[in-house]
Amino acid sequence: MTSMYFTEEHELFRKSLQHFLKKEVVPYIDTWEKTGEIDRFIWKEFGDMGFFGINYPEAYGGMDLDIFYTVILLEELQKINSGGFAAAIWAHVYLAMTHINAEGDEAIKQHYLTKSITGEMIGCLCITEPFGGSDVAGMRTTAVKKDDHYIINGSKTFITNGVSSDYLVVAAKTTPELGNKGISIFVIDRDAKGVSATKLDKLGWRASDTGEIAFDNVKVPLGNLMGNENQGFSYIMQHFSLERLIMGINAHARAEFALEYALQYMSERHAFGKSIDRFQALRHKISDLYADLELCKTFNYAVAHALGKGEYVVKEATVSKLKSTKMADEVVYECLQFLGGYGYMEEYPMARLFRDSRLGPIGGGTSEILREILAKIIIDKKVYKPAT
Repeated sequence: MTSMYFTEEHELFRKSLQHFLKKEVVPYIDTWEKTGEIDRFIWKEFGDMGFFGINYPEAYGGMDLDIFYTVILLEELQKINSGGFAAAIWAHVYLAMTHINAEGDEAIKQHYLTKSITGEMIGCLCITEPFGGSDVAGMRTTAVKKDDHYIINGSKTFITNGVSSDYLVVAAKTTPELGNKGISIFVIDRDAKGVSATKLDKLGWRASDTGEIAFDNVKVPLGNLMGNENQGFSYIMQHFSLERLIMGINAHARAEFALEYALQYMSERHAFGKSIDRFQALRHKISDLYADLELCKTFNYAVAHALGKGEYVVKEATVSKLKSTKMADEVVYECLQFLGGYGYMEEYPMARLFRDSRLGPIGGGTSEILREILAKIIIDKKVYKPAT
């Protein structure tokens, strides 16, 4: 069925990416997991290979390829077993850069997008706040226009690349009395006076830096406003579809990695005179996990196809993240169990995978929030529309 979406060129790209990751990334993963810092050189190598520009315009150094090249990048990043490294990459490419490309003017694109594609600059997206969580409309960060600039005050938290990035894409209220209709989007340089960041200590995603960021009377030029003033909420909601689908694809890919590893282990592990993949109870459990994985993967590919055609898939992407991340947690949990005591040991991949997978139902909108969004669509007949 995958031949519906993947051509021979796609598969050649996948093999090239696999080779690159195995040679240039995998040897450093354990070190980055321990230090919590990704060496800067790898960003430039990704840029040199063109991986950051897969779906961005050629005018800025991208390749303008179809969405299934993005799907391949996401899938293969999950299969090197570092959710933190994968997150650092896709948060740069598909969170920060998405806003730069969609809402940035020509000057912003020439400066930030071109350097993001080459790996010279790293970006992060700053929406979540310490007191707001998934309540985007309740954000407290403000941007007050004064003369030829805005003054930004507030804080953001749980920001991937929040410490190491070179620029920040920030949501702030320009007209607080309008609630979610008064939010705007800005790009801010890391070295701007008044910007500070604190690194957070996490259960998983250890290789990536996650930061809490404070803005203390930060002066931002008027030209750093992206898109129209007070239209930020629409931009955020529109791009949430991509973020949720990304997390859905990540989920099915890590579940696939876990299942493949467990099956290999079970074929080699013997008990009571036979390999443990011959025991019916385990075989039937594998069958159930595989079926759930295939359902999610097939659905995610269909949603990606629709998004690639320009369809507005907020409902479908929400379903993707909700169901795929739950499935992945269940698959990883059971695969760890298949390994027995070895599954609990750090030298085997399941322990890290178990920790990393747990963020799936939390980050990018908790499962509880996603269920409420779906309830509004299904029960209340709420219609979400793309930004105009």
